[in-house]
Amino acid sequence: MSAVAAQAAAFARPRTELSVPAGPVPERVAGHPLSLGRDARARLGGAVRALLDVADLDGASDAVRLAVLVLASRTPSETGVVEIRTSELGRWIGMSASYTASDVVSGLRRSGVVSVETAEGDYGQDDGLRCKVLPLWAAQDVVGHPLNLAKKEYATLQRLVEAVMAPGWTHRDGRVTPAGLIGTRTGRGAATDRLALLLLVLEARETGRVRQCGGTVDTKRGRAAATVARLLGCTASAGERVLERLEDRELVLRVRLKTASGLSNRSRLMVPAVAAAHGRMVGDGVQEGRAEALEPEFLDPDDAAGPGEAPGLETEPQVSGVPVTDVADVAEPDVAAPLHTDHPHLVTPVVPPQLSCGFSGEGRGGEGHRPERACAGEDQAADGESAAAGSVSPMAEGGPLRGEQPKESPVHERVGQRAAGAGAGGQPKAVGWDKAQQQRRVCLPACPALQVTLGPVAGLWGRLSGWQQDQVQAAAEAEIKRLEGLLEHQGGGPRLLADRLTDRLKETGGEALVDKPYGWLIRRGLVQRQACTDRRCDDGIRLDTGADCEMCGNVIHVRRARRAKLAAQIDRELPGLGDSERRRVLEERLREQVAIEAEDLVWRREQARAKQARRDAARAAARERAERERQEAAAAEAVRQALPCEECGRDQAAGLCEACDHRRQTETLIGEAGLLAAAGSADLSDPGDVAAVTAGARTSIGSGIAAAWQEFLQITNVAALEADPEVARDAYAFTAFETARQAVQECQATALAMLGQTQEAEAEARRAFKAEQGRPWFQHNPTGADAVAAATKAADTARERVAGYLLATRLEQLREHHAAATETAAAAPWTDRSPDAGRNASGRVLMLLLSGGRESVRLRPACGR
Repeated sequence: MSAVAAQAAAFARPRTELSVPAGPVPERVAGHPLSLGRDARARLGGAVRALLDVADLDGASDAVRLAVLVLASRTPSETGVVEIRTSELGRWIGMSASYTASDVVSGLRRSGVVSVETAEGDYGQDDGLRCKVLPLWAAQDVVGHPLNLAKKEYATLQRLVEAVMAPGWTHRDGRVTPAGLIGTRTGRGAATDRLALLLLVLEARETGRVRQCGGTVDTKRGRAAATVARLLGCTASAGERVLERLEDRELVLRVRLKTASGLSNRSRLMVPAVAAAHGRMVGDGVQEGRAEALEPEFLDPDDAAGPGEAPGLETEPQVSGVPVTDVADVAEPDVAAPLHTDHPHLVTPVVPPQLSCGFSGEGRGGEGHRPERACAGEDQAADGESAAAGSVSPMAEGGPLRGEQPKESPVHERVGQRAAGAGAGGQPKAVGWDKAQQQRRVCLPACPALQVTLGPVAGLWGRLSGWQQDQVQAAAEAEIKRLEGLLEHQGGGPRLLADRLTDRLKETGGEALVDKPYGWLIRRGLVQRQACTDRRCDDGIRLDTGADCEMCGNVIHVRRARRAKLAAQIDRELPGLGDSERRRVLEERLREQVAIEAEDLVWRREQARAKQARRDAARAAARERAERERQEAAAAEAVRQALPCEECGRDQAAGLCEACDHRRQTETLIGEAGLLAAAGSADLSDPGDVAAVTAGARTSIGSGIAAAWQEFLQITNVAALEADPEVARDAYAFTAFETARQAVQECQATALAMLGQTQEAEAEARRAFKAEQGRPWFQHNPTGADAVAAATKAADTARERVAGYLLATRLEQLREHHAAATETAAAAPWTDRSPDAGRNASGRVLMLLLSGGRESVRLRPACGR
């Protein structure tokens, strides 16, 4: 009996005699899921925190943690098995069905907190889920365990979760179940926001107020953001972002209290929906005439509520007809004693003041901007009275405080005079202070890459000045660019740098221990620390793969092998040494070895520098030589360009003008065309036949040149040609060149066609045809369509190959034996018919064209004179 009594006493809750206060009792909305009593709030809050504190959920995403709570709230008390579709679970946590199936369900399996059995859908996906929250089911019938929930407590938890984040449904009978407070929040970060709101609801009192965390917090982010961060187990910057998103949806409020004099006081974190569920109202403003002494349970500021603490009992205050908020905030340790003589306690309803962005400077003055410096107006252009008015301290905008004179201070008067003087005449500037006095930016840069990179150090970023922020931004951009060059796939540089900053913060101990953020970021946070010679190594981790650096492993292996070798030498040379003496000798030899390696390293670096200097000198000499050669070539080219044409004498023709060059090439092409024609159709053993064929080809090309020239004269401006004979000569030479080039191509094609009909070509084609038909894959049907087509193609190829060989052979014979005879038997050169031979004849042709072309124009006789 004594053991049973002791166990019962251990779990018994101390009872406190409470006196029923006089006055009206505050009304509550009957049956509202958010109107939890003190015991129910503590019971459910303890169960939720116990589930989130399971060791297997360490490192899990907020979506997985929230899924565990959703499954726990829907767990039947009889079986403990929850049957739910994957898409429905995704709606509860605000994620898509694909993300839930691929990430959340797999995360639940890996954690081991939830046993998951799946039923496949039509396409093999995990459509149906049978889940059991193992810690919740294992705690059944365990007396005193926070997860040992009764059936009614399961129902209360389910109604609470539905009120907070139910996705909403449309029933078959037409009834509509609306979504919860944050049920419409979906997408990225939705699970984190839903989890944060659920935890805040469980921490909120009947007035909607959430007890904030105690201790030292980051003043730039506030105690409310630190409270949310501790509830979620994340950083203060992440907690602030979650809090801002909840504020945007008006689900939570950060109330900044004010005293009767208008000064800013402590801040409060409130959940309006909880207050409304208890019949309380969140009013329009708060004034406090004095700071009340803390209640006994709040004497130590470090004892403020945090996650996992159950609130103690407190009595309900007497209320009047005006709704009031809860007791004074306990997060400020400097309000534990009254400040001055008590004044009448004026109370008005509570709402948040209209803040612009919610940072630390919002509490000052009537407009919430930062306090001005004495020379703040010197760096801005002002005109007249507006500048003077803008430089007044914001403290004076709301009127003087008690004991102050209504007159501005001499400092403010001097600032106004400076601003007025700047508006009337010049603008005084502080030399060298432009960058130093640049306005710092509290928010991160707008670039998405920089937001990802600097996200882990957002708190340090807010502590930098404007110039320091520019330097850190430039350094981060340069490091991202360098990291992108080391990676195989682009786009991973920002995430790598963010991971590096996160690791360096963990080494330091957090942002709070960084006293000089600029120096820490520039010299430690953003700098890569190579533990070996590999450029991809950072603190022993490969940047491209994320695995351990192999080079670092080799270095460690070499050092261990050296130490073992030296130890073995000592054992052989000095046996019988004691442990301390042996360790001393080993350390001495290791130091000697390190000194030798250091000297060798210095020598190798000197050799490398000398080699690099020789290479640089060789490159410089090569560049000088190349520049000298380029200049010599340019000078020679300039001299060559100044030479006259060696045939017609035209100045600045580089030794040969364009028209003469075309004439030379045309003569060569005409001779080549004659050889091709003779090789294709003439009897090589008969010189007369070869000469006749060659002469015919030259005559045909001459006729083609004449016809082409006539066509050119028909389409060109004849007056321009008569005005500039040099242009006419160039045009005629180019026309003749193009005609001869086309004639060569035609003669070559004709010769190949004729040689392809010879006996040799036909014999080779027949052999190729039969060989292709005899291929192993055509032996079963050599006369089929595929076999005949392939054999025909092979025969054509063989015929073309033989024709090309015969043409090359016959051309070689013609050039060797009949070159002289061909030159003797050739007709008069076409250059004798050039317009240069008689400009008067060329002029007569042009005049005939201008007269309308009534007479027949024959270019060949006219040019032949």
